[in-house]
Amino acid sequence: MKKILTIFALIITQPTLVFANQPKNWQLGFQDAASQTMRDIVWFHDYMLMPIIVAISAFVLFLMLYAMVRFRASRNPNPSKRTHNVLVEIIWTLVPCLILIVMAVPSFKVLYSQDTIPKADVTIKAIGYQWYWGYEYPDENIIFDSYMIEEKDLQAGQPRLLAVDNFVVVPVNKVVKVLITANDVLHAWALPAFGVKRDAMPGRVNETWFKAEREGTFYGQCSELCGIKHAFMPIEVRVVSDEEYQLWLDEAKIKFAKDEIFENNKLIASNKQ
Repeated sequence: MKKILTIFALIITQPTLVFANQPKNWQLGFQDAASQTMRDIVWFHDYMLMPIIVAISAFVLFLMLYAMVRFRASRNPNPSKRTHNVLVEIIWTLVPCLILIVMAVPSFKVLYSQDTIPKADVTIKAIGYQWYWGYEYPDENIIFDSYMIEEKDLQAGQPRLLAVDNFVVVPVNKVVKVLITANDVLHAWALPAFGVKRDAMPGRVNETWFKAEREGTFYGQCSELCGIKHAFMPIEVRVVSDEEYQLWLDEAKIKFAKDEIFENNKLIASNKQ
């Protein structure tokens, strides 16, 4: 009875969770950050990089305007013969060094957090193909392919060029390790809301991780030019509660059973021969 009530509650709340924080038409930015890593990246961009960039740009513009006015030909008929200024050269060497050091400290912190993978609660393998993604849950014996849904087949609420037929499902507030590789050419598995981007390379397995802190549907795309349909390799990840994740696992173990799929593929191959 408890399981039936849980399923009913999930059915009622699913539309709200699935389509929360969806991309909007003409949206310029990414989906809101859903992990600590992405929040660190956004903070570094908004409160470290942008003020420094604006300050340097404004200072250079001021120097250009000042030089154009102060040292124009009509005001300086006899040009200066000065060749150098030791103090100025020391300043324009030390100041950029200090700026780089200030930028490096939080940058290294973010890079370290991205590359230091905690103990994983869930492990997923993402395989890039031309032009779709394949996924495996090695610990659960689950394997499936994920293709973009054509525009004519989209359902209400599904975003164009981002929705897929089989999406990745992960539990909220759990460490998810992603093993990333490719079957043919270079691809890249990128999910901006989680601060994740890793190249998918044939013959090599890269690792990354994320910990989604809220439920919802999050989108990414292949971020490495991989051929004519590069723009049609979306990534869709649904973050759900522990209860819903367990229900999905129970269904996926039947629908996407790895051994059964391999047997079917062997049967198809033998029939072709």
